[in-house]
Amino acid sequence: MREQFITLVTTYFTPFTIMDMLDIAVVALAIYLLLRLVRGTRAVQLIKGFIAVTLFVLITEVARLNASHWLLANVLQNWVIALIVLFQPELRLVVEQIGRGRIISEAFHTGQYGLDDAVTMINEIVRAAWRLSERNIGALIAIERQVGLKDIITTGKSITGAVSSELLQTIFHPGTPMHDGGVVIKGHQLAAAMCLFPLTTRDDHPRDYGTRHRAAIGLSEVTDAVVIVVSEETGAISLALEGELIHNLSVEALKERLLVLLQQVGPDAKNWFGRPSPKCVPCPAPEKTEEDES
Repeated sequence: MREQFITLVTTYFTPFTIMDMLDIAVVALAIYLLLRLVRGTRAVQLIKGFIAVTLFVLITEVARLNASHWLLANVLQNWVIALIVLFQPELRLVVEQIGRGRIISEAFHTGQYGLDDAVTMINEIVRAAWRLSERNIGALIAIERQVGLKDIITTGKSITGAVSSELLQTIFHPGTPMHDGGVVIKGHQLAAAMCLFPLTTRDDHPRDYGTRHRAAIGLSEVTDAVVIVVSEETGAISLALEGELIHNLSVEALKERLLVLLQQVGPDAKNWFGRPSPKCVPCPAPEKTEEDES
C-alpha cells in the first residue's frame, strides 16, 4: 500500500517543475486582475449566473441525469458568443484600461470609501430633491446598491466627493455645464455627474414621462440601483426601482423608502459574500438650514 501511494505521488508530482508553478501563478494573476477590473460592473452578476449554471452542469453529470446534462452542455457550447454580447460594455472598458496602461493600477485599487453615515447621505439627497422640486429644476440621481455602476460612471465626469445638498443643487441648476445627464452615488460618495443612463424600451408607460423618467426606468431595469427623478415641468419627485416608477412622492415618503432600500435591516444582515452589512439606524427628517427657510 505504501509503495502504491509513493508511486502515485511520484507519477503526479515528479513532472511538476518551477516553470509549471510560474505558469499557474501567471494564470491565477491574470484571472485575479480581470475579476478586479470588472468589479463594480454588471459583469459580476453575470459571472455569478455563469458559475451557477456550470456547477449545475457538473451536478447533472455526476448524478447521471443524461437528458439534462446533454441539454445544458449543448447550451454552454454557445455561451462564448453570448458572453461576448452580454459583456460588451465591460470588455470595452477593460480594453480601454489596458490601452491606457491602467490595468495594474485599476486592478489593485480598492475603490472603497468606507462606511460613511448613511443617514447623512439620505438626508442630503432628500433635502436636495426637496429644494429642486420647489424650484421646478429637473434632476436624475442614481444610487448604487449590489450591482455595480462602473460602466455608467465612465460615461460621465468623475467627481468623487461627499454627497451634499448644495453640490447636487449646483450640478442640476440650469445653465451649469453638468446639469444634463444623471448623477451616480457610489459607496455614500458622489462618483460622477453628466452620466448617460440607458432609456427604457417599454411603451406601456404614460406619454407624459420625459427623457429623465425613461432613463430612470431604463437603469432600474438592468440594475438594482435606486433612481430618483425630479420633474422639470411639475416638480414632482419620483423613484424608479426594478423597472417601475413610483410617482409623485412626498419628502417624507421619499426619505422612508430610501431608508428601507439603502440600509440592511438587522445587525446580522450580510451581503452575497457573507460579509457583514451596515446596521440599520433611524433616519431623522432633513434639518432645515437658513437657505431652506429663506
